[in-house]
Amino acid sequence: MILKNKRILLIIAGGIAAYKSLDLIRRFREQGASVRPVMTQGAQQFVTPLAVGALSASHVYTDLFSREDEQDVGHIRLARDCDLIVVAPATADLMAKMAHGLADDLASTLLLATDKTVLMAPAMNPKMWSANATQRNVATLKADGIHFIGPERGEMAESGEAGKAALRDRAKALAHRNHRCSRGRTRRKA
Repeated sequence: MILKNKRILLIIAGGIAAYKSLDLIRRFREQGASVRPVMTQGAQQFVTPLAVGALSASHVYTDLFSREDEQDVGHIRLARDCDLIVVAPATADLMAKMAHGLADDLASTLLLATDKTVLMAPAMNPKMWSANATQRNVATLKADGIHFIGPERGEMAESGEAGKAALRDRAKALAHRNHRCSRGRTRRKA
């Protein structure tokens, strides 16, 4: 996929794998894409908006109720003014919100309001990934037209456990994925 001149909305959710988003931003920009980052409150516990903003050369969006960003219903603009939405890392919490249509923060609101292609890169503890609830949510999201990359097998940073849920070297895979950005996602019929 050619990323030159593509507008990527990168949603960074809260998990230890959030630090990998810094490399992902760098790789996207090296290929000529612009990156507009959105960080959940949890993501800000692992990486700072300052680091994300410096690497993306863009304003970092963090708050659904920001006076500056929301004066023109900014979350709707953000959801639509991009070619692709990438969620990396995609946490169990954010996927559950999305699967159930919850919109209580900027990231989940954007995901509910978009008509663009969404690519999720899950990263979590292997037990969390294999939990019945997580797998039901993933099945729902796939049926709704959400695309997934990974997870892949690797050692978990927080526990030392090994399993299928790491976000190891997916920055490169995400940046090079042959995925059509220009088409909107297909929605499941009600």
